[in-house]
Amino acid sequence: MDHLSGTYNEPLVVLSCLIAVAASYSALDLAGRINTSKGKLRMYWLICGAVSMGLGIWSMHFVGMLALSLPIRVSYDIGLVLLSVLFAIAVSYIALLTVNRKKMGSKELLISGGLMAAGISGMHYVGMAGMLVNTSYNSGLVILSVLIAATASIAALALLSYFRKSNSRYSALFKLGSAVIMGAAIAGMHYTGMAAAHFHHGDGTVYGTGMQIEQEIMAYIIVSGTFLMLGITLVGVLINNRFSQKDLVLQKNERWYRSLYENNTDGIISVDNDGRILSMNPAVTRIAGFASEDFANKHISVLGLSISEEHRERTKTLYYSSFNERPESYETAIISPSGTRIELSIINVPVVIDNQLVGNHIIARDITEEKRAKDKIKHLAFHDDLTGLPNRRMFDQKLKRFIEEAEMTHKQFAVMVIDIDRFKMINDSLGHTYGDIFLKAVSARFNEVADVDHVTLARMGGDEFTIICPVGDDGDEPSELAKRLLDGLKLPFRLKDNDFYISASIGIAVYPKHGKSAEQLLKSADTAMYDVKKLGKNGYRYYSSDLDKELLDRIELEADLRKAIERNELLVYYQPQFRAEDSRMVGVEALVRWKHPSRGILQPGAFIPIAEEAGMIFEIGTWVLREACRQMREWHVTGGPLIPVAVNLSAQQFHQSNLVNYLLNVLNETGLEAKYLELEITESMMMDAAVSAQTLRELNQIGVRISLDDFGTGYSSLGYLKTFPIHKLKIDRSFITEIAENDNDKAIVSTIISMAQNLNLDVVAEGIETKDQLDILTQNQCKELQGYYFSRPLSAQDVEKAFFIPLRS
Repeated sequence: MDHLSGTYNEPLVVLSCLIAVAASYSALDLAGRINTSKGKLRMYWLICGAVSMGLGIWSMHFVGMLALSLPIRVSYDIGLVLLSVLFAIAVSYIALLTVNRKKMGSKELLISGGLMAAGISGMHYVGMAGMLVNTSYNSGLVILSVLIAATASIAALALLSYFRKSNSRYSALFKLGSAVIMGAAIAGMHYTGMAAAHFHHGDGTVYGTGMQIEQEIMAYIIVSGTFLMLGITLVGVLINNRFSQKDLVLQKNERWYRSLYENNTDGIISVDNDGRILSMNPAVTRIAGFASEDFANKHISVLGLSISEEHRERTKTLYYSSFNERPESYETAIISPSGTRIELSIINVPVVIDNQLVGNHIIARDITEEKRAKDKIKHLAFHDDLTGLPNRRMFDQKLKRFIEEAEMTHKQFAVMVIDIDRFKMINDSLGHTYGDIFLKAVSARFNEVADVDHVTLARMGGDEFTIICPVGDDGDEPSELAKRLLDGLKLPFRLKDNDFYISASIGIAVYPKHGKSAEQLLKSADTAMYDVKKLGKNGYRYYSSDLDKELLDRIELEADLRKAIERNELLVYYQPQFRAEDSRMVGVEALVRWKHPSRGILQPGAFIPIAEEAGMIFEIGTWVLREACRQMREWHVTGGPLIPVAVNLSAQQFHQSNLVNYLLNVLNETGLEAKYLELEITESMMMDAAVSAQTLRELNQIGVRISLDDFGTGYSSLGYLKTFPIHKLKIDRSFITEIAENDNDKAIVSTIISMAQNLNLDVVAEGIETKDQLDILTQNQCKELQGYYFSRPLSAQDVEKAFFIPLRS
């Protein structure tokens, strides 16, 4: 057989290489497309991709064969040509199916590369067999072409596997470069295979039969068809990319929405127009304890049964109003499966799609703790934080409502103002901590005796309480309540290991008789309460118009008292104290008087209680102390007897933190020696034993003498004598007044004197007005005496005239 030598058409060779590159790029892009598709779309892209890629590879091989020009006309067997096409498509299907597996190891890569290489080789050599010309092969080159096919296949699969996952911004450039490499490898395999073929003349060679079309024209038709198909594929890819981008955006938005839905801290229930529950997010289970699977596709009314009964109808109405295409916000409460009440803030959000209302989202937020906090804040705003009783704000609101209702119903009610007697003494003596404990105990007593379901008990501040009490036809309710309140305070209060007895002063004003406004009623009740205090405390009284004059007088007196020191209106009177055995003066007691510009000389009882309530007692007490020390020093210097002056110390003065320095300053200013100052204190000042003992010891150290005033009227006198450094006892005038007629008073006085003598304490009896009183005291060996029987309180000038001048002469 004669050997046929052929030549290559260079343009067709270039075209075949371009087809290989284009087919490779299409394959790389399709790999990523198939990887991102699912379901039927994935299968569609897999089949279309295999056909497109297979035809591209086949076209490259076929054009490469057509590029070879032989000296004879070559016809082709259509059956073998079509079989080679099927080989190319099958190879492409294997490649695309392989690279889209989840796992792509080296083993899978080698097996798939081998199958692909076999397919490509089969396609090539079946296509060659379709040429109706005698052909022989160089086995070495055939094997080389197969190896090239295998290498190209493995490289192609690796690149396909990589680019299916690549999302780099330079992905297109990487794909193009990789397509050039793959195209060169495929072309290299083809032309190596072509080089392995030798064509011959011989028997059986068919000339002029088969395809009657020129090879060049056939090549260009195949090339054009191939590029057209690849172009259509790429255009389809581009269009699909646009749609895919939209799908990705939609999917991304869906994921964002789903993430918001699933991870939202608020519970979300999606419901269609028929009330069917479509879904619940996990927060619903966390908040309410409802499992989504138990309510899926059920009617929303099933959840409605969990709504607390008092909210059920309102919640139902507001829920259905949300179908009017506007959001509805409201609060409700549900009972969870565990029985816990959960407060919820609800927003019903309509869902509108294509201008059609298709359902709504029920968004629920757990506000249980928030509501509790608000309720607590509201409670604190309207209740006293110490006692838990309603405070002034709530009392004012309730009083206003009582007045409004009484105007319509013409019914009466009473306003009661309660002030605790002796609270200031407890607070000053024991401190604010024990004062607060005491007030809580008092409010508890009041709660016990007052029917709080029918009356309003409030704490207005300090030790002042108020009550609004309905009044029936007989009008006795306020009086009965006042009696119960006073009886409730009769039992002692235990504070700091001591029993304290207190009482209360209660003023009552009745609507509308004593006032038609809140201000008038409170003012009238206050006025009545102050009158109770003036009359001796521990009682109650209804308001009367006569009390207004007394209250006005009290207010005027307080205003004048604030200016008394500035105007030098205060005076110090001195009542002498005498020794029983020789009637010699052994001391004086300083007593304050007020020379009022219009009312004349006022006794302490007329203004000291006002000074205590108005907070002026410290200032007045300091002035009296300084003036008494100054006067006694002056008497000493001018030749008067070296006797001490006794000064009453107020609770505020005694409980100041720097009492010793305070006294030393006064003594230094006036020049009086400490041993000539005697401080009179009461038992009530020493309720805090530890603090009082330390204070008294410090006073004793600087030389000041201590006298226990009003001895015998308290509750722990013997304990004080044992604990405190006291120098003198002063027997209260209440025991002296009836000592001549009352054997009990006589026995008490005798006991006090005897006890003082055994304890080496001095004793002075005050309030002696008769000879009989004096005789009894002297018989009981009371050594110091004071009272009108000897001398009334005198001004400094009168003391000098009556006692000191005669001594000098």
